[in-house]
Amino acid sequence: MMHWIIAPVILPALLAPFIVLAARYHFVIQRVFSIAGVLSLIAISAGLAWQASDGTVTLYQLSDWAAPFGIVLVGDRLSTLMILLTSVLALFVLLYAIGSNWDKRGWHFHALFQFQLMGIMGAFLTGDLFNLFVFFEVLLIASYGLMIHGGGNLRLRAGVQYVLFNLIGSTLFLFALGAIYAQTGTLNMADLAQRVALIDAGDTVGIRVAAVLLLMVFAIKAAVVPLHFWLPSSYAEAPAPVAALFAIMTKVGAYAIIRVYTLIFPPELAATDGLHSVWLMPAALLSLAIGMIGVLAAKKLDRLVAFSVIGSMGMVMVAIAMFTPAGIAAALYYIVHSTLAAAALFLIADLVRAGRPSLELTAMPSVSGAPLTSAMFFLAAIAMAGLPPLSGFIGKLLILDAGFEGNMAVWIWAVVLGSSLISVVGFSRAGSTLFWKAKSIPHGDDTSPEPAPAALSYVAVGGLLTLLVAHTVFAGPAYSYVEQTSAQLFAPEPYVSTVLDTPGKLSKPTKEEH
Repeated sequence: MMHWIIAPVILPALLAPFIVLAARYHFVIQRVFSIAGVLSLIAISAGLAWQASDGTVTLYQLSDWAAPFGIVLVGDRLSTLMILLTSVLALFVLLYAIGSNWDKRGWHFHALFQFQLMGIMGAFLTGDLFNLFVFFEVLLIASYGLMIHGGGNLRLRAGVQYVLFNLIGSTLFLFALGAIYAQTGTLNMADLAQRVALIDAGDTVGIRVAAVLLLMVFAIKAAVVPLHFWLPSSYAEAPAPVAALFAIMTKVGAYAIIRVYTLIFPPELAATDGLHSVWLMPAALLSLAIGMIGVLAAKKLDRLVAFSVIGSMGMVMVAIAMFTPAGIAAALYYIVHSTLAAAALFLIADLVRAGRPSLELTAMPSVSGAPLTSAMFFLAAIAMAGLPPLSGFIGKLLILDAGFEGNMAVWIWAVVLGSSLISVVGFSRAGSTLFWKAKSIPHGDDTSPEPAPAALSYVAVGGLLTLLVAHTVFAGPAYSYVEQTSAQLFAPEPYVSTVLDTPGKLSKPTKEEH
């Protein structure tokens, strides 16, 4: 049993209380340990991803209790890819928070940040549905604290709305877990993969209800229409570094859908036949359309970025809803792209906020550092809108190609291309208003220009944009990796056999085992 796999969960879980107890009033110490922790997470996650790159599935059994009775963490290509993406994102978000002094607006930013990382890492690595629920709750508690960081009535109201919607999701999650356990007697994902496949055709009502409830829960986390109402205000009102970190939060919902509906409820399973195409694909197309229409209609830059997150998640869910190897591979490539692009846009919105009275999309005098900020906005907007040559364009081509042979090909092509045009218009309008028209408005004689943002803030945004360029330049190797990851998801026998320590052969459970 390899012990490194628990480090991404344990490390932030230990750092958070240390920061609270030993460095509560020492921001320098908090910053040093927080950055050191994130750098360690990157190194560990990169090592785990390298180990999983040849198809190896790594298992960790807490207290050496074997599955399905004990708690297990599982590292395969998908989970290690997601924790590596989270770790890298966290580094640049943390650098921005320090450079802009956002972390000084409350005493517990770094502790909550580490707890947030603990929840995200645990959600990606757990091999048990109940512990997925537990890590979702860790995410909810830490993210609420981060969302109201710095105070303010608008931020508090958005935080309450965020918590209420997610509590509804948590309640549905518990109902789904109860139905699954009543039907199968287990919540271990690998064990469920075997038991659900062997349920008699006439006894699938309970498991189908549970599958629908789980899909609703994960759709809430992924902000899929019509369960997206919590996101625009929550992300727009959250502190910029928090909103940037939240770019990975919606991907937790997408990850859960991929994991559960390829391992436990695969497309060929009779008990959940039609669930993906009948419900998920229309919702995904609607999410993509509404998200990009929101980009065009937004009156503030932060809400524009929030709606672009909904649109990008719609694009991801379109690819996932195909539930084909090509579709999942395209979704994974686009997940990496959209996470980096959304985080960069939230941080750029904060750079704009630093020199303007508000983020209203109206012409105002030029802000300090406008040339560099506008160049960064230009690159990030191109990426999010899916224009060539950046990775958003490649990701959309992969999704369109994956959907070409399906029954929904016409709808997929029409919505993807139409929403892309709308997003281009929306981002162009915002950019021209913020940066181009601003040049024609003189500064008042009695006003002094705001100081330019700190260099570290630009370094953080530049790092994210550099990763987007690298994701484009190395699109071939990146797609090859996610293609192999998708193939592993659709051949789950090694995953199941590793977790259950069996050769992977299915055998019908006895009544006593139920």
